Amino acid sequence: MGHSRGTMRWTSGLLTKLLRQTSGNILPLTAVAIFVVAALVGGGVDASRAYKVHNRLQSACDAAVLAGRRAVSSNGFDTAAEREADDYFDVNFDDANQGVSGTLFTPSSNDNGNTVNGAASTTMQTAVMSLFGVDSVDLSVNCAASMSLGNSDVVMVLDTTGSMGGYISYSQTRLQALQAAMKNFYDTVALATQGSNARVRYGFVPYSSSVNVGRLIYAKNPDYLVDTYKIQSREPVYKTITVEEFDHWDSPVYSSGSGSSSISYSYDYQYSGTRYSKSNSCEDDLPDDEGWSNYGSSSTDTETDINRDGQRVTTTTVSQSQRAKDYFCVRQGSGWGGKYYQQYYRYMYRNAYQYQYATEDPVYTSVETHEFDHFLYKQVTYDTSNYKAFSSATTQTGNNGSDVNSTWGGCIEERKTVAASNFSYSKLLGYSPSGVYDLDIDMAPDPSDDDTKWAPMWPEVSYYRTSWVSSYYGGSYNISDVTTSLTGGKASSNCPQAAKLLGSMTKSEFYAYANSLYAQGNTYHDLGMIWGGRLSSPDGIFSANVTEEPANGGKVARHIIFMTDGQMEPNYQIQSSYGIEFHDRRVTDDGRSNDASRHTARFRAVCDAVKAKGIRIWVIAFGASLTTDLEACASSDSAFTASNADQLNDAFQEIAKNVGELRVTL
Repeated sequence: MGHSRGTMRWTSGLLTKLLRQTSGNILPLTAVAIFVVAALVGGGVDASRAYKVHNRLQSACDAAVLAGRRAVSSNGFDTAAEREADDYFDVNFDDANQGVSGTLFTPSSNDNGNTVNGAASTTMQTAVMSLFGVDSVDLSVNCAASMSLGNSDVVMVLDTTGSMGGYISYSQTRLQALQAAMKNFYDTVALATQGSNARVRYGFVPYSSSVNVGRLIYAKNPDYLVDTYKIQSREPVYKTITVEEFDHWDSPVYSSGSGSSSISYSYDYQYSGTRYSKSNSCEDDLPDDEGWSNYGSSSTDTETDINRDGQRVTTTTVSQSQRAKDYFCVRQGSGWGGKYYQQYYRYMYRNAYQYQYATEDPVYTSVETHEFDHFLYKQVTYDTSNYKAFSSATTQTGNNGSDVNSTWGGCIEERKTVAASNFSYSKLLGYSPSGVYDLDIDMAPDPSDDDTKWAPMWPEVSYYRTSWVSSYYGGSYNISDVTTSLTGGKASSNCPQAAKLLGSMTKSEFYAYANSLYAQGNTYHDLGMIWGGRLSSPDGIFSANVTEEPANGGKVARHIIFMTDGQMEPNYQIQSSYGIEFHDRRVTDDGRSNDASRHTARFRAVCDAVKAKGIRIWVIAFGASLTTDLEACASSDSAFTASNADQLNDAFQEIAKNVGELRVTL
């Protein structure tokens, strides 16, 4: 802090001279006394002016560095932040009004904007002391402002619905803008806590048409999840077919037979030596033929065939080569006088076969088989005991009733609720209507009551029912409120990134989580706030995590940052955390009427329940209007709109500064 040293030095010197003066008379002394009194009065007037100017200079300096620190963004203490500090100083300190000149203000930062320093100086012209040779007084001050951060828990409830995948600029999607803003938020808070023992923890609840909290629930207590659950699905229906199936072969019946192959000849022209003039004489004199006799060794072959009557016939064939000798007459010579006959013989060859047949009749039995006929679309009770444990589960929901193996992705269906149009919450009375277990952010499930438990969302078995609706153009299959149907369709189901309990995070861990977010699904604000509240509540099932004492022993400020890019947009045909709403009707009376407004009423009530616990809710409407409902959900002075990436980043930065505390440090 600067000091008004000029006036004080002048007054002190004058008094010293008077005290040392011992000569003279009454008149000179009286004159001197009058002069001293005038100097003292005049010095007091100028000293008072200097004191006021000094205070004003200090206040302007403090306001300037506070403004400069508040203007620090992810770019550090840049030109924009410096200009903000200068402007604030100029507004709060005017040379003409203060009667000064030559005022200078210089802001600076040595740590990239975490602390903003300032130095201000000015010159005040004296009003009275100029008569005594003191024309001006130089004044100077120093100031500094930084953001300090105590213990803080920040749960980010993030809209990661399909629209977040849309482009907000030529090269950047809304989700990418969110990821960048999240990272800058972390960096700003990390800078504010650098060198301190403050504990800052982060939790996350990405939401769309469901929330991925299954592993958090299972780790807390597997009994918080049901072991059986009714799901809108389909069952295969089989038709019974009776068929005659082969059982065995009856005892064989034996028979036999024989046969032979065609005959082949081997001629051996053996001249008999006798000539006969007539053929009859030659033939009458022929020797007897030699009959068939075995020739060489036999061979055996066996083969089995099924005949035209379906009998099994085993044929054993014994093959034996045979030979016979045949005598005959041959005419010799030519012309009328030269012809005669002589006797010759030849060998004949064949294979003789002996057959043995073993014939067996087939014996059949009647067997019933079950063949897929059609699916029946209906609500089906499933065993979820293995599925909820993240083990593979098999269902007959594939084509023609084939097996489908699936493993739980972690998204849940909410516990029992009440289908009502209006909801409210008061700290004294709780929720109205009562029995809305889904909205209660503190109640732990009763192990003996499935209504109080959550169920795993099972996309692989989720189907809606349809029926034929005639129209002028021929008609179509539309979703139907029939309890069973022969027609239906696969329900769409979306599951966001897994939620994360509060915990300290390194920069790389935080960045990695931000980068893991993806966009899909419809907008259910109530689900996001319900689970943001559950992860933040010091009285709920995760209270051990929430109330964990920081090492520094200080109090903990709790915050929820709720970021969305759209209005409530439920879909009654998809599978959400409220099942297939058209069929399950946990929210509406007829499956679809006033669906969005009823979800919004739930959202508003949960916001009130969260704020009643002293948790500050920050709301950012990104690329969408800040609706009355969103604004009502936010805590006081805690709602922002952002139409582009820069404004989204600014909103996160503003929240970061409010999570911390700007203060003058010098």
